[in-house]
Amino acid sequence: MPSKASSVIIVGAGVFGLTLARELCQRGYIRVTVLDRHLPPVPDGSSVDISRIIRSDYADAQYMKMAVEAVAGWESEYSRYYHESGILIISDEGGHSYLNKAEEQVQSQGGEINIFDNASHIRDVHSEFRSGTLQNCEGYLNPRGGWADSAEAVRHLASQCAALGASFVTGTRGSVDSLVLDGMRVVGVNVKEGPPLLAEHVILATGAWTSRLIDLASSAVSTAQPVGFIQLTADEANLIRRMPIAIDLDSGFFVFPPTLGSNILKCARHGYGYETHVSMTTPAGEQQQISAPRLYGDGTRALFLPQDAEISLREGLRRFFSPSISERPFVKKHLCWYTDTPQGDFIVDHHPHLRNLFLATGGSGQ
Repeated sequence: MPSKASSVIIVGAGVFGLTLARELCQRGYIRVTVLDRHLPPVPDGSSVDISRIIRSDYADAQYMKMAVEAVAGWESEYSRYYHESGILIISDEGGHSYLNKAEEQVQSQGGEINIFDNASHIRDVHSEFRSGTLQNCEGYLNPRGGWADSAEAVRHLASQCAALGASFVTGTRGSVDSLVLDGMRVVGVNVKEGPPLLAEHVILATGAWTSRLIDLASSAVSTAQPVGFIQLTADEANLIRRMPIAIDLDSGFFVFPPTLGSNILKCARHGYGYETHVSMTTPAGEQQQISAPRLYGDGTRALFLPQDAEISLREGLRRFFSPSISERPFVKKHLCWYTDTPQGDFIVDHHPHLRNLFLATGGSGQ
């Protein structure tokens, strides 16, 4: 175990980086520094937006156990940011392996769910979806789950880290270009301005940007997923305010209840995603093509979706809502970056070859 006085640099002020910083500070580490281009909540971070799903519905027992513990935290310490709307998970009739396994796991944990055999049953219970074209599907509702105001939750988490003694470096001094190597040992990071920042231990919690810093080979790939936002009137929002989050496993489409106050209806799709090829220089000095987000200096994102992505969001909206909502223009749309691993597993481990380097990535939209 490293000394509690060892210097630790965490690159990335998203939920992975900040939870690591908090945990290290709580364990008594006194020299923890978090680097990012922005103070959290980072504008283009995958853990930041008006909402993120909070669920314990996983087909894998270990991830479900972790998620159940996380939901308990949202219901207590982070309750001011959490909205328990329930989660409706559907698939085409005939069964879906993930849905069936998740259903089994929830029930094995003592969770009470409402099982739907067909679309008519769903519409009877959830009148919010009666005006859509939903048909030929089955699924279940887990009332224990919902969504979080993720930007404010991350802001609160960052304030906890600062109160515990973690330091933050942002701007050009917090923008990491590459690792500093001494042979096969990582001794710090090169930043956009000024001399390198050195540390005895470096943690990359850089999400979709990780492949810009190290070669992830076949371990993970960065992909962009489409997100769209529709403005509702107060009356329209009130009619569907009590809807659960709805997730269609076959198409990957999901939609949130209208956000409080702003009445924004947010929808997205989690599928194979899109790649954007950029060049990186490997530690050996070789040029390599990778998929990674393009870096925007101010953290803004282009309001753009590929045509087929927007079509898929419209198709998903039509299944649940009337044309007055499903055909309305998006007030905002963008691509949200994930780091997908082959089986959707997190990568939280020491690097196999570079000493003093720890990875916390592979969120896979989980």
